[in-house]
Amino acid sequence: MTQVHPTQSLTGSTRARPVTGQHFSTRVIGSSDLRVFPVALSGNIFGWTADDAATASILNAFADGGGNFIDTADSYASGRSELMIGKWMRVRRNRDQMVVATKVGKSRDNPGMEADAIKRSVDASLARLGTSHIDLLYLHVDDESVDFDETLLAVDELIGEGKVRYFGGSDHTGNRLIQARIACGQMGVAPMVAVQAHYNLLHRQEYETGLAHVAAIQGLGVMPRFALASGFLSGKYRQRADLALNSRGHDAAQYLRRRGIKILNALDGVAEEQDESVATIALAWLLNKPGVVAPVVSASRAEQVPELIAAARVQLTRHQSAELDRVSSF
Repeated sequence: MTQVHPTQSLTGSTRARPVTGQHFSTRVIGSSDLRVFPVALSGNIFGWTADDAATASILNAFADGGGNFIDTADSYASGRSELMIGKWMRVRRNRDQMVVATKVGKSRDNPGMEADAIKRSVDASLARLGTSHIDLLYLHVDDESVDFDETLLAVDELIGEGKVRYFGGSDHTGNRLIQARIACGQMGVAPMVAVQAHYNLLHRQEYETGLAHVAAIQGLGVMPRFALASGFLSGKYRQRADLALNSRGHDAAQYLRRRGIKILNALDGVAEEQDESVATIALAWLLNKPGVVAPVVSASRAEQVPELIAAARVQLTRHQSAELDRVSSF
């Protein structure tokens, strides 16, 4: 008999969800052999607004729902995010089942993209995560004060040592990605396989008119960050009074305008047709875009996780996709 239990949505409403043990299709990141669940759980609040218990609860909900892709950084909560993720994997004994992505370049101890800083950062991340390797390493900044060759050679050495499996960019323009690919080819070192980009229904132009073309040509796996626009695309901010009810309200305030409300109204319509939450539909829209592997999203409570991972099973109709494209056009 199918179990049904209530889950609280990001907007605070409660909806019954069947627990069926359904398996979701995985996606491959670029030219790598990393197969990931099509939603990446961000560790940006772990060690900041989420303590050990909350972090473990969120991660358990994600893994129990089929998730295997965790995204963090050495700068998140000054390294505490990596420590907490590492502790959770040791307790669950599931390191081999998880794909762990972290970023270097913004930490207080080892900032920038100099070779020595990268190598120290990676060693520190490995120690905090309690693992022998990082599956996907992102260059968290585009440090133009350092020659690209130095950065790329350092990463290639780490890959050769088995400390890093694959790497990608996180703050790079299309032109810089092209420069990196050319440099990798000339030096005969490992190329990038992935890129993180600021991309969502409210923020389309920057990615779609530049980075998308380069990512497609290079076959990079795209991981949209700010996938829910600081929570605005969850639908919980409908009026000014709502902004004060959440710590991220200040970040979402910029979207509480005519265009933002118009997009929310369209999401409401599709969510009703699909019998899903607004957040689920916003993520499903991203997953419908070429090259997108897994939007990067965070949850402040375990009860929010089911509607994030639900995006993996939603199939938008052509009409629904076209309507969301239309109302969010730039």
